Amino acid sequence: MFKYLSKDFPASIVVFFVALPLCLGIAVASDAPPFAGLIAGIIGGIVVGSISGSQVGVSGPAAGLAAIVLAAIASLGYEQFLVAVVLGGVIQLVFGLLRAGVIGYYFPSSVIKGMLTGIGIIIILKQIPHFFGVDKDPEGDFSYYQTDGETTFSEMLNIGESIGWGSTIVAFISLAILIVWSNVLSKKGKIFTLIQGPLVAVVFGIIFYLGTVDTSLEIFNSHLVNVPVPDGFDSFIGQFTFPDFSVIGSAEVWITAFTIALVASLETLLCVEATDKLDPEKRVTPTNRELFAQGTGNILSGLVGGIPVTQVIVRSSANIQSGGKTKMSAIIHGFFLLISVILIPTVLNMIPLSVLAAVLFIVGYKLAKPATFKAMWKAGFQQFVPFIVTVLVIVFKDLLWGIGIGLALGILITLYQSYRNSHFLHKEDPDHGGPKVKMTLAEEVTFFNKAAIKRELDELPEGTQLELDVRKTTFMDFDIIEILDEFKVKAAARDIDITLVSQRGTEKNPESYSKFFKKDIVLPKHQKAS
Repeated sequence: MFKYLSKDFPASIVVFFVALPLCLGIAVASDAPPFAGLIAGIIGGIVVGSISGSQVGVSGPAAGLAAIVLAAIASLGYEQFLVAVVLGGVIQLVFGLLRAGVIGYYFPSSVIKGMLTGIGIIIILKQIPHFFGVDKDPEGDFSYYQTDGETTFSEMLNIGESIGWGSTIVAFISLAILIVWSNVLSKKGKIFTLIQGPLVAVVFGIIFYLGTVDTSLEIFNSHLVNVPVPDGFDSFIGQFTFPDFSVIGSAEVWITAFTIALVASLETLLCVEATDKLDPEKRVTPTNRELFAQGTGNILSGLVGGIPVTQVIVRSSANIQSGGKTKMSAIIHGFFLLISVILIPTVLNMIPLSVLAAVLFIVGYKLAKPATFKAMWKAGFQQFVPFIVTVLVIVFKDLLWGIGIGLALGILITLYQSYRNSHFLHKEDPDHGGPKVKMTLAEEVTFFNKAAIKRELDELPEGTQLELDVRKTTFMDFDIIEILDEFKVKAAARDIDITLVSQRGTEKNPESYSKFFKKDIVLPKHQKAS
């Protein structure tokens, strides 16, 4: 775990600066206390990071759960909601024991890439108003329609009306620092790899803020990080809230718990699939262990007043792109969150949000590179259509809708391909006799292929010599056998001769396809033995 500390430590600093405003913003968007978001971030880093088998994934509060948490808090009250968070964690432990982690592998690669690209675009779009110092919406507001009635794009159109020049200047300089540091200075010496560009940008932002107080470039508090500042130890302890277990028998609490467990698990598994693809070393995360880690994290988060935890693609991708190699990066970032809220909350509250927007611009661009669109286009419509639809729905609706519609579209395209690939048809015109047609059926023929095969058989002209080759077929649905039995009657009336070619030989005009296929096709002998 300490072998790559020289890479994990700088990466943890970047993840810390990305996670800090997200923890606070998602808590605010969920109508939870800001400190609850920090609790979730700390537990997600230290506890989940320690138990998880993912080397590059980073966990914490996620925007995908904000709407569920908001509705649950409004319905149950916060202390009762915390019981649902604890129970949700217990249910995730059960999911892990039942080995439900395999679910994530049933999502097509095109949908996963679309999810990453869509999130990258959202990150950029949501940070543009922060970049120019005009947007006061919560950081965790990832939906197209925002809490103030505006949309993602209408917010950007209004930027010119109230642009914050101080925020804008510090954002552009910070962006320049990040680009030069990454593309030029990092190759000049080891010092520039140990000290990361985002840390330099944050320090510059604090100095700029302090130097422009009471000037025309002053950055106001609404555009700075806002960490709760306790008056003392008792005030700090007072920020923790504990669950009211007297409502543990409530059906509404259990429904909320199951909803949290299901959505958090699905979001985590999709994130695991995505981060494994981004990992330069292509390591594979044990998904059942990940569910166990997330469940443990949610139990602890709920017990001390935190909101639900999932693995989060924004933090995970920032970790990978900053050079993080092992789980130490996620664990250290959790300790940074813990130490900062205890020792230096006042210093954190001097960081301009526009500096963090510049950091997230880089993260978003790396997720949504133009090269990704080009590669998916070249891969063909079967890959591009689910990819682009997933991207568009995520940007204009939300994450879960995008993944769901992309998955549905991927399934429809797969069914269409199955429909097309049911058989191979070869036609010949012999010197004498009627037309000769050879139909070779696929390895597996199901009811999805029913229409294609029926159409081909019905279009055969009178007097055709049909050779039906089933030597490669190992499974045939009863619907197909029924079509062949029906066609046998039609073939006799249309003077069509059928020759059936199978593993056991050739048979002319079989008496019954049903009996024949029941013996030889549905399950061959070697498969029965295995």
